[in-house]
Amino acid sequence: MSEKKINILVDIVRLLIIVLISGVLVSSIIFMVSEDPWLAIYSVFVGPFESMRRIGNIVEAASPLMFTALAVIIIFKSGQFSMIAEGSFFIGAMGATMVGIAWKLPAGLHSIAALAAAALLGAIVAMVPAFLKRQWGVDELVTSIMFNYVVQFFALYMINYHFREMGSSSLVSTEIEKTAGLPVVLKGTRVHAGILLGLVLCVVVWILMNYTSFGKKVNTCGDNPLFAKYAGLKVTGIMFISQIIAGAIAGIGGGAELLGMYSRFKWSASPGYGWTGIVVALLARNNPVLVPFAALFIGYLNIGADIMARSSDIGREFVGVIQGVMMFLVASEALLKGWRQHLIVKKAKMESEGVVHE
Repeated sequence: MSEKKINILVDIVRLLIIVLISGVLVSSIIFMVSEDPWLAIYSVFVGPFESMRRIGNIVEAASPLMFTALAVIIIFKSGQFSMIAEGSFFIGAMGATMVGIAWKLPAGLHSIAALAAAALLGAIVAMVPAFLKRQWGVDELVTSIMFNYVVQFFALYMINYHFREMGSSSLVSTEIEKTAGLPVVLKGTRVHAGILLGLVLCVVVWILMNYTSFGKKVNTCGDNPLFAKYAGLKVTGIMFISQIIAGAIAGIGGGAELLGMYSRFKWSASPGYGWTGIVVALLARNNPVLVPFAALFIGYLNIGADIMARSSDIGREFVGVIQGVMMFLVASEALLKGWRQHLIVKKAKMESEGVVHE
């Protein structure tokens, strides 16, 4: 077993242990605060699997998180701490809305054009903190967080003043052309083609980061920027491109979520998928292959929390407690560290014995 496979195995087992420990801790807290703890526990853990529609809800909730988590992974692996995925996602939804309303194209082609616009706007938004970092060394964490609000209110302005449904009392856009919508791929649910696109992008990003020269440069810059600089790599340029790619992916996520789940733009505030994408990325250990599983788990928790809030005396906000517990466990680098080291040492001994026997 290669060292890369060892790391993947340990990360998967580690993820399962985190899920198990989180479940035990959460159950303990429910018993302390609920008058009917068994109903609450059943609702949050079993409720999401009681029907095909609810299972579909889990997949639907996981879909946007895959895109934002991939964006976060690329940014983190390049050594940056930009939070721009939230803004790129929101502006991507706005871009898809604009193309979906204003353009008249055949089905299929219309969806592609709307997603392309979403990717372009997402990349442009991510370019702003990346440019400030590259040009003047401005901290990308601060600029990205502040710029997210600028992007959010700009998108709402565009929808409110240029694409609004005037007959509605709430802030919603006019209806998107049916040719721009993404088709449903699982009958009886709202699971749409954007979810398949997210899975494809997980594979593409995994290949990009592990088997291309660009990905190796990104990893080198993220692991040791000083070494990368002395090795002749254009560190700031690589970080700049990484954030643009990440913004494009998050923008596609916003477009896919809007075209697959809604017939019009309905958000009056940012849905927070960019922030939750950070949780998914950390839970997946910055491994694109594990992103779908981590996103499904968070989606499962969110759907379970909704069911629990409707059927018990525990509020939906309780899912924040669960995510907080997981964040503490994810940040615990010592978890399974000994087992990982044991497997690596065992592999080295086997290779050494093989050389001796030869």
